[in-house]
Amino acid sequence: MSTLPPLAPPLLAWFAQEGRHDLPWKSPPSPYRIWLSEIMLQQTQVQTVKPYFARFIEAFPTLQDLAEAPLDAVLSLWSGLGYYARARNLHRCAQRILHEHGGAFPEDPAVLVTLPGIGPSTANAIAAQAFNVRAPILDGNVKRVLARYFAVDGWPGSPAVASTLWALADQETPAEAPADYTQAIMDLGALLCRRKPDCARCPVQAGCESFRTNTVTKRPAPRPRKDRPLRRRFFLLAFDGDGALFLKPRPPEGLWGGLLSLPEFEALEDLDAVLLAEGLPPGANDWTQDAPFEHGFTHFRLEITPVHVHLTGPGKAGAFYAAERWPSLPLPAPLKRYLRGLSERSTTDGKNGVLPLFPEDPGRS
Repeated sequence: MSTLPPLAPPLLAWFAQEGRHDLPWKSPPSPYRIWLSEIMLQQTQVQTVKPYFARFIEAFPTLQDLAEAPLDAVLSLWSGLGYYARARNLHRCAQRILHEHGGAFPEDPAVLVTLPGIGPSTANAIAAQAFNVRAPILDGNVKRVLARYFAVDGWPGSPAVASTLWALADQETPAEAPADYTQAIMDLGALLCRRKPDCARCPVQAGCESFRTNTVTKRPAPRPRKDRPLRRRFFLLAFDGDGALFLKPRPPEGLWGGLLSLPEFEALEDLDAVLLAEGLPPGANDWTQDAPFEHGFTHFRLEITPVHVHLTGPGKAGAFYAAERWPSLPLPAPLKRYLRGLSERSTTDGKNGVLPLFPEDPGRS
């Protein structure tokens, strides 16, 4: 397909000296740890994933532990990592492997890709790294390396460009040491062939067509820009007499699926109706409106305006959560950040000022 020098020889030599050999999911490597890391690394950087991975392994050291855990516990540990469908699929996948495959990961990528949350590139990455199977991958880092090396124009998300890159990925993946090659090409994209490339240190510079033509920064082409619409919503923070907060589970699918969140509504005149619908006492409740803030999603922006209501009557049992519990709850990242700020503004221990309800920042939104 191409007359350019193959990537594998210089890439593997560079990886032996400069690659990332200390990644926590490789110490020690296992199919379970590699699968868990690959799901977490989808659209998320390594440095962001590391603390989440450590917490998951501590809480669920084996696949059986994860499969048998309540979904709420999984979502709570995932909170802040984003793209929550990954967490729900992770839980479902663990259960499928436990019950349908006796707890053993399939080695065949064609079987792996039938499991929840595992697409073709992730299936191949698991097979290559866990079982040393020759299986080409095409994550974001690999797309960038291949597009530059072979001077492939166009946005990699388009079907035609993706097809070309898949063919090149298959062409370049060697039969020998496919596990090392898979990690090596991901490392090259993560460490050197970045958005701002470090071509001077690149081990495959001599064969790179984009470097030869001084067009490295023109590839890969970005996603065509689309204006993201702004949605405005009010979020109800209903507090009982003890300062506990009303929270409700979201539907299992869709935005923030399965997480605990706040009732939301579109207009302030709907406040009493929302209280009534949630079984909360409407009417003579004091309420205040906090400053709005934005949270960005892939396809839209969400403007959140918090509305605080201090209930004058009892609310329904079992749906109110004391402030001490907020940090451990499976909450959407913007809500967790807001509650962290709220606790810093309003909760004191009587001696030392702020009570650190949120001692650790969970990381990426």
